[in-house]
Amino acid sequence: MIYAAYYESPLRRITIVEENEHLVGLWFEGQCTMQEFQNGREVIWKQTPLLARTQDWLNHYFLGEAPKMDLPLHTNGTVFQEQVWKILRKIPYGMTMSYQEVGELVRKSTGQKRMSAQAVGQAVGKNPISILIPCHRVLGKDGSLTGYAGGVDLKEALLKMELSI
Repeated sequence: MIYAAYYESPLRRITIVEENEHLVGLWFEGQCTMQEFQNGREVIWKQTPLLARTQDWLNHYFLGEAPKMDLPLHTNGTVFQEQVWKILRKIPYGMTMSYQEVGELVRKSTGQKRMSAQAVGQAVGKNPISILIPCHRVLGKDGSLTGYAGGVDLKEALLKMELSI
């Protein structure tokens, strides 16, 4: 079963999706739609214990805290996307990394000779679980706020909250 609920964040409404007792989707309004996600599958709009725990985690996050990441996540990307998302999960609260740095870590872990920052950016952009897989913490090589599925203004707001910039 797929369950979903909304969360009213201080920035924008968030949709949270659970399947088989794992979070499989979390996105701000404007990043994705339920129709794009569900792909013909039935979605039940009902509060579950996991969705409630996620909303509590988000409450702490939006209060400027760094809540412990103990929610079960499940992503279903390509091998490359999964490698990128694994690295994103390791970027600590209040820290950032460049697309190039993420690419270098992927390159090292896979033994490849080169890694395209553009390919990394595309994988980052396909992240289905915003905030919890912190794609907003990835910046351009020069520290610029490049790309974010919800818009650069949303990325900036999340970083300001975390980094007090």
